[in-house]
Amino acid sequence: MSTGGYSTVMRTAVAGALLALGFGVVSCSDEDPKDEAKGKVTVVYEDDAIKAENRRAVEVIRKSRVLEQSADWVNKSLALPHDMVVKVTDKVPPGVEDAVTQPDGRTIYVPPAFLSQIQGTATDVAKTVARPAAFPQDRYNADDLTALSTQFIFGHEMGHALQRQLMLANIAMEEDAADGFASFYTVNVVGPAPSLAAALVFDEVARKQGKVTLEGLSSDHPVTQARVFNFLCYLEGSDPQKYEAPLAGAGYLPKSRAPLCPQAWAMLDHGWWTQLRPHFSDAFKEQGDKKQEESRTRLIEATKAFAKQLDTYRSGQ
Repeated sequence: MSTGGYSTVMRTAVAGALLALGFGVVSCSDEDPKDEAKGKVTVVYEDDAIKAENRRAVEVIRKSRVLEQSADWVNKSLALPHDMVVKVTDKVPPGVEDAVTQPDGRTIYVPPAFLSQIQGTATDVAKTVARPAAFPQDRYNADDLTALSTQFIFGHEMGHALQRQLMLANIAMEEDAADGFASFYTVNVVGPAPSLAAALVFDEVARKQGKVTLEGLSSDHPVTQARVFNFLCYLEGSDPQKYEAPLAGAGYLPKSRAPLCPQAWAMLDHGWWTQLRPHFSDAFKEQGDKKQEESRTRLIEATKAFAKQLDTYRSGQ
């Protein structure tokens, strides 16, 4: 069973390439849980523990500051009960080959060897895959694809860490929720590029994996290609007028899936704002409460809109 990184099948099927549970908690105190919550996220590059062959990939990530951007958002927006350290190091626990989050949510390991694997796949994408129109032309290169897909993947690990530190209640698989946080954070805070880069990189991984195995189907992670369509669906659903034509219209997202995406995004967005609301920092509370209320309004509107087209959608299946 995964402890927060990408599944064994994804590592083995692509020769080591890319690729815990949350419980509700009832307080027995009238004290605000944020009163003692002073944890901060810190990103540490353990230079002495980074192998020479991985330094190029690490430099791309360090220069892009994608890890620090995510850490800064959490530090600004949330009151964590414990410090969290993100370690970029080749000195990792036994068996760790990809990005993983420890069970207590206080440590995230980002192995430089894993970053090198992402860089290798991103390089293949930049060389062999035609740029989707939705992806910025000036960023369609190996370094930017590496940084942006890493930003999304790190969002996945941050999702694990927040679920575990904040003891968020899951009503489905934790891996799905972690993918959801990656979309929630990047679409809301960064923009479309990380979702698109992750979809391109994961699609390349899926191609190299070939036929899906029993291990892949039974993994706690969704099948790789399914994750690609989930990333694209949430992005399309966040702004259908902007993304439907370049995604569903261009064939990157099946037209049978696209009608489901506005409500799917609205549910995800509302779900994460609602889960995080009790943990907003004092400085972010007013803005965060407004975001949560807006997300609820969008969910109601998206649900009503989908209800009107439901019969047409069903009859077309």
